Amino acid sequence: AFFMMIDNNVYVGLFEICYAFYQNMFAAITPALIFGAAAERLRLIPCIVFIFLWTTLSYDFIAYWTWAPNGWLNVRGNLDFAGGTPVHISSGFAALAYSIVLGRRKGLGTEEFKPHSLNSVVLGTALLWFGWFGFNGGSAFKGNARAGMACIVTNIAASVGGLVWMTLDFRHQRKFSAFGFCNGVVAGLVCITPASGFVSPWASVIFGAFAGVICHFAIYIKNFAKFDDALDVFAIHGIGGITGCVLTGIFAQKWIAALDGTIIQGGWVDGHFVQIGWQIAGAVSGAAWSFTISLILLVVLNFIPGLRLRLDEDMEEMGVDMSQIGELAHHHVNEKSFLPPSINEPETVLDDGKV
Repeated sequence: AFFMMIDNNVYVGLFEICYAFYQNMFAAITPALIFGAAAERLRLIPCIVFIFLWTTLSYDFIAYWTWAPNGWLNVRGNLDFAGGTPVHISSGFAALAYSIVLGRRKGLGTEEFKPHSLNSVVLGTALLWFGWFGFNGGSAFKGNARAGMACIVTNIAASVGGLVWMTLDFRHQRKFSAFGFCNGVVAGLVCITPASGFVSPWASVIFGAFAGVICHFAIYIKNFAKFDDALDVFAIHGIGGITGCVLTGIFAQKWIAALDGTIIQGGWVDGHFVQIGWQIAGAVSGAAWSFTISLILLVVLNFIPGLRLRLDEDMEEMGVDMSQIGELAHHHVNEKSFLPPSINEPETVLDDGKV
């Protein structure tokens, strides 16, 4: 805690303080992914408590298994370059637990829920796409050929994922959906994350294509299972992360890892057929641990006075922005929502010009 016992020693080519800071960014962004599933109905104080407990009891364990020299997955040869299991699978299955415990949004199924700003969706996707080069390329911990290759395959998988998802959406209305493209980009980024330092550019096309197709249809799981994952975190991060981990066991290659001197046995394409077994083991164990810990934490928190997870009905109707934060994203648009009904109603002009 507080970076104690860290000095100027070098670990994986970095000073320990730099490595610790970089890993802190992974630990910070992972729980943030979870709460997209609970949008429009969560209370913030229980959410903050959950972040601390979940990061300590779920993320830290899975990250240790995956990346620590003595972590059981790392020792067994599981390949996860930049966080397919610790970041995406863990957050996706925690989001599933959060969705189940919170319940469905009021009006879901009878009202249409859409993003309030497509501009924000596109801008956010662009920022994510750019930041992912640091996420995946940075996991090489050096500015070397392997880092460059990780960035190349990341970009290809994202592009292919976006195009595939947009094509699948095209079949509905014969229109090219920017929203669909953004979903596919994120799915491609998620899927390539565990493989980014192990696969070649031609394989990244397959990762993007599989991510676009599998995550697109995984979204429909929530309709059959009747849970409310508002931003499809489970489908894109949970299922997308599992897809990427399994595909890594097939397409990992020795020569990619050897770009910075790392020695691996590769995946199926290198004749190492047992690798996919360890990839599945890592994905399943990470998913099971995260879902179980999340479910226990959420159920317990929900029974503690003052830590009830969900907003009251009137607060939910008002919206999380106003009820929990007291500020609106777009005040000039939303302010009418909080005026008395008589003020909101437009004036009626009669034929003689009188109001």
